[in-house]
Amino acid sequence: MKKLIDQILKFGIVGVICFFVDFGIYTACNFIGVPYLISGFLGFVVSVVTNYLLSMKYVFVRRDDISRTREFVTFVILSAVGLLINEIILYLGMDVIYKNVAALRGLFSVHLFETVSKLFATGVVMVYNFISRKIFLEKKD
Repeated sequence: MKKLIDQILKFGIVGVICFFVDFGIYTACNFIGVPYLISGFLGFVVSVVTNYLLSMKYVFVRRDDISRTREFVTFVILSAVGLLINEIILYLGMDVIYKNVAALRGLFSVHLFETVSKLFATGVVMVYNFISRKIFLEKKD
């Protein structure tokens, strides 16, 4: 159990680093007028490469039965599913909820609600990422 807790903590540290990469790119792109779905995609892609490098070095024990190429491809595929989840949550948050609930538009600026949507999406995708990578990428004891 201690090993799992240590692993979750390391995953959390890597996640925080990658969150700042993702969120920083997302926010900067939004600030210069890039549409939020494209901003989300760009931030996510750069953070995936960063996450792969850090996760496979510090968080997960590499499997001996797969090549590094296959490992990276699996990581990217799992991350693409995470990206899809991320984009769906951003879309639902902005185009379905925010645009159709006048009370929210009165309480939150569009940029603040984009941020709230991104924070929620990040939390959901983080849980998915840990579980899927543990199942498909980590060496079994």
